[in-house]
Amino acid sequence: MVIENYNQQDDFILPLFANGSPTLVFNTAKATSKNNNINKLTLYGQTITPGELLIKEDFTLIAYFLFPAALMSLFNISAGELTDRSIELNFFKHARSYNLEEQLLNTNMLNYRLELLNNFIKKLAGNAISINNTTEFATKKLKQSNGQLSLKNIQQELCITERTLQRLFETNIGLSPKMYSRICQFQSAFQQLNQQQYSKLSDIAYQNGYTDQSHFTHVFKEFTNLTPKAYLKNLQAIPLEF
Repeated sequence: MVIENYNQQDDFILPLFANGSPTLVFNTAKATSKNNNINKLTLYGQTITPGELLIKEDFTLIAYFLFPAALMSLFNISAGELTDRSIELNFFKHARSYNLEEQLLNTNMLNYRLELLNNFIKKLAGNAISINNTTEFATKKLKQSNGQLSLKNIQQELCITERTLQRLFETNIGLSPKMYSRICQFQSAFQQLNQQQYSKLSDIAYQNGYTDQSHFTHVFKEFTNLTPKAYLKNLQAIPLEF
């Protein structure tokens, strides 16, 4: 995702909601989150608690969404250590040796910045740690079903216990299987809301496996701190295309 905002008049607020993916974020301007300064090149773990990124200057922001198990595979870090947290990418030796942040800041060309990020990830992938196939299979199944596939069905198909699945997810994904499933379900509904593919909110609720509109609203507020109607109102106030 790329956002470019020039001649900025007001503070820009980018919501940070659960999406099931660790995210590498490059931002050219000063930014804060929960009153803490955020580095220009930051690696975010899985998000559960909603937050926001506040930017007060003109900026270019690139968000590079990674596969669920990327923290362990690419960075050799237990995913649970970064859940609802972020870390300056320069803490990792590969990023420092590649001078990634410096190279990104020394050019204004978007295509070159994207190429730099792609090459960095490819370099990490060349030395990636092999992730347990069970974890990859389970995350793909849950993602494909928009979180509506029973965890018991996955356990039976993989011939593993509930505890084993729990342990694998906590280490490699940074979430419990149930929470990852709930986030997949929320994201399916969230994208449908963003794309305006509904006649009324209850359509989104039922099509995504929620018992009713009230249930959907409750879950939506849990992951965004907003009701769906309040979110849509805020979205209309953002003068940008994502």
